[in-house]
Amino acid sequence: MKINPLDDRVVVKPHEAEETTAGGIVLPDAAREKQQRGTVIAVGPGRLLDSGLRAAVSVKVGDEVLFGKYGGTEIEIDGEDVKILRESDILAKLA
Repeated sequence: MKINPLDDRVVVKPHEAEETTAGGIVLPDAAREKQQRGTVIAVGPGRLLDSGLRAAVSVKVGDEVLFGKYGGTEIEIDGEDVKILRESDILAKLA
């Protein structure tokens, strides 16, 4: 299914949570932290300004981003978990 976010919303596929620690200890599902890093898979056209023009979105499909732990809405599309965030919920773009 293709998803087209509206306005300044961005669809991000979170990276998988680490299953082991640096020391090699296997973590159970309950102990894993929510992932705050992901890849942008869809971008909306931008926020509508008072002038009627659209503000440019600063991320593009394929960018790797950091987002807030509890920001956005988690949904499932074609069996994959994704997050829909506002552009302002994205904290940083990784280079």
